[in-house]
Amino acid sequence: MLRSVFVLGQYMARTTAIEWTDATWNPVTGCTKISAGCDFCYAERFSERFRGVHGHPFEHGFDLRLRPERLKQPLHWREPRMIFVNSMSDLFHKRVPFDYVDRLFETMEQAHWHQFQVLTKRSSRLRDYVNARYPEASAPSHIWLGISAEDGTKKSRIRHLRQANAGIRFLSIEPLIGPMGQIDLDGIHWVIVGGESGPKARSMQPEWAREIRDQCKAANVPFFFKQWGGLRPKSGGRDLDGREWSEWPKLQRHRRARRKQETQDGGAARDHLAA
Repeated sequence: MLRSVFVLGQYMARTTAIEWTDATWNPVTGCTKISAGCDFCYAERFSERFRGVHGHPFEHGFDLRLRPERLKQPLHWREPRMIFVNSMSDLFHKRVPFDYVDRLFETMEQAHWHQFQVLTKRSSRLRDYVNARYPEASAPSHIWLGISAEDGTKKSRIRHLRQANAGIRFLSIEPLIGPMGQIDLDGIHWVIVGGESGPKARSMQPEWAREIRDQCKAANVPFFFKQWGGLRPKSGGRDLDGREWSEWPKLQRHRRARRKQETQDGGAARDHLAA
């Protein structure tokens, strides 16, 4: 569930119920299906509810649309936060031109006080773009680059990510709809696992999640168990073998601890959002 703000036709999610981020930013919306993990896409289900509703941000449903009026939004969010980029799309969709991706990366580079999570299923396109933009060094460490995979048939996406000049690489293995098997975690800094939610949710088997967790523990890679899933995201809770797993890359753990202390001290300032 997104807690959103509508400002002169713009749409921004200042907070979100997604456990592994603070806010979402959608300078692109809409997508097309690329693999089985997309079959019951939550973003499509949400967007299509508003198709034909004049003036609504999703009056065109889940059709892919560029939103250039949103490109500068994070520059006006003064309080540092973790921002999930394109929760309602895929930045590296083949219909998103690289010159538009350039403009988005320029904003992320300027807004260095945030941390950005860029997640895609189009892994080869991410690799090619990132290596062209940062040919001599890694992408800035506040821009996290990740891939989404739903089972072991999509391990090529992990290989592509490992080939990218990324400072922080992460895996979102959700919805987990089949076993992953052995994963090469060399160069991977964070792994998220979650089950599918929604009216047609496919069940996640406990042994699939345990297998990934155990590999992360052996490789000393932070592991985040998001949810079991079900009809609603919270239906099955977040416990795996009697506890929650909410591990973060070291940099993010420190930032979150500092933010919590600032809030307790009353030092966190209210954001000033652009109209």
